[in-house]
Amino acid sequence: MSRARTLLGLAAASLAVVALAACSSGGSNGAGAEASAKGDDYGLAKAGTLTVATEGTYPPFTYHEGGAGELIGYDVEVAEAVADKLGLEIAFEETQWDAIFAGLDAGRFDVIANQVSINPDREESYLFSTPYTVSPSVVVVNEGDDSISSFDDLKGKTTAQSLTSNFYQLAVDAGANVEAVEGWAQAVALLEQGRVDATVNDKLTYLDYMKQTPDAKLAVAAETDPAESALTFTKDKTALVKAVDEALAELREEGVLAELGEKYFGEDVSQ
Repeated sequence: MSRARTLLGLAAASLAVVALAACSSGGSNGAGAEASAKGDDYGLAKAGTLTVATEGTYPPFTYHEGGAGELIGYDVEVAEAVADKLGLEIAFEETQWDAIFAGLDAGRFDVIANQVSINPDREESYLFSTPYTVSPSVVVVNEGDDSISSFDDLKGKTTAQSLTSNFYQLAVDAGANVEAVEGWAQAVALLEQGRVDATVNDKLTYLDYMKQTPDAKLAVAAETDPAESALTFTKDKTALVKAVDEALAELREEGVLAELGEKYFGEDVSQ
């Protein structure tokens, strides 16, 4: 009898241990799912870390303070805020624009944060978050140059553009001859030196340059309708895009995107 009771006690104890383990397992499902979401579910290049491709030479969106200081900018802070919402670490990989999509395709990065404009050609190959910047493209010329007053006037003129940028396509479609450059800084230098007739770029970039360089003798000759820029992903990142969109929605509702716009441009540029 005593032995039977002992056996029953051991069985009960075993069941209790199993039940406790089951409860423990059930209680940690949320954390386990979260950890999984930060790794395999998002298909991140590095588990727990959002790896972000950016130029680092494109003020006020992504650049180094004082030219060699900390990486800062509107796009940088938007990406940091998104990563924080997702509970992820963040790592920036600075890459020249003309190589940035190849790096994304190769899986070196999870996302591009570099004012990537949404257009039909890109939508065929990539996924986009909801837009976080809305701004027109502009034709920038030297002050006093009245030979260009519309995009049509670029026909036969020479513009300075990054060859894989949306602005390059706008210039080519207008009939311009394009001088290849790495980014805005090189383009505006060629323009001010009189080596090209114009450059096409984002209006916010132009306004920031004029704010930082008030003596610059530049002007806007023409502009497009506002275009939308978004975080950019490969087609297999559907779960990550969904999570990022939810994060951006929260950041918009909380006023964070508006605050970042005010900080860099003096107004909300997210809508």
